[in-house]
Amino acid sequence: MKNPVLWVVLIGISIALIQQGLPVRSQGESQSDNKQMDNITIRQGETLFLSCSQGDFVTHTAWLNRSSILYAGEDKWSVDPRVSLVTLSQEEFTIKIEDVDVTDEGQYICAVQTSSRPRTTSVHIIVQVPPKIVNLSRDLVVNEGSNVTLMCLANGKPEPAIVWRMKSPSDDSLSSDSEVLDIPFISRYRAGVYECTAANDIAVDTQTVELTVNYAPSVSDGRDVGVTLGQRGVLQCEADAVPEADFEWYRDDRRIFNGLDGIEIEAAGALSRLTFFNVSEADYGNYTCVAINKLGSANTSFVLYVQDGNSGTSTVFNPFCLLIAILQLLLKF
Repeated sequence: MKNPVLWVVLIGISIALIQQGLPVRSQGESQSDNKQMDNITIRQGETLFLSCSQGDFVTHTAWLNRSSILYAGEDKWSVDPRVSLVTLSQEEFTIKIEDVDVTDEGQYICAVQTSSRPRTTSVHIIVQVPPKIVNLSRDLVVNEGSNVTLMCLANGKPEPAIVWRMKSPSDDSLSSDSEVLDIPFISRYRAGVYECTAANDIAVDTQTVELTVNYAPSVSDGRDVGVTLGQRGVLQCEADAVPEADFEWYRDDRRIFNGLDGIEIEAAGALSRLTFFNVSEADYGNYTCVAINKLGSANTSFVLYVQDGNSGTSTVFNPFCLLIAILQLLLKF
């Protein structure tokens, strides 16, 4: 057969017949030789080399994919720039496909025309794809007691297995072997970083979601403080809350503001300090700290009491006791 184009067309027809399981005859009516190679498994992004042996008395040769001609001898028929000729000799016919993708998966056939009959070698290409997480729940802020659902979707070949776990703080009891992690009636202790892992035989993809749980303040019990007249005194209030609490201080039912009467109010995160720089008799008494956020409030009480600077003993301030002390002092004179 002198016309190479006509030969390739006939080879294409022969291949179609072969794929349908029908006998193929060459010009001399002898049956063609058909060889099936083992499957080739390759990872996405790698370079695929396709090679078949030529043998003696080869007149024409071609590589085809799904009835599409890639190369006919030295002539490139494919318009794909990733496909190129590597070797064409009497012994070997090799082409390569760079940056392999899932669309390259399928049957490839090397067709060889000898002086007596056509010969085909076919191979099936399997493209493996590393997992990639394509849909993940965003970082969430919820109120304590809410029901929470985290979702993680991934692509890959083979299909990846998905696992959820609580990463920080680590909690092995809170996990899921599916795309969805349900956390009913969430508590503040379930706040943290959650990790989704998608894995197959090729690789692993991991992404995280941060879960913030809001809750109303709770305050530590107030600690009474004894201070000597004229000295520095500090009442300290600590609150646990998300979002962080704002603080208010009260003397009996009267709110105290920063800078008034030589008093400083300082807040730093979960702590608030009420500082007296020069404690006077009028400062002794009961104080209340109130911690507030958008979910609620909590309070605790303190007593600022007199502490004897000489003996180290302390007394809760009482106006009657002060009067007795002044009378005793006057009687000495």
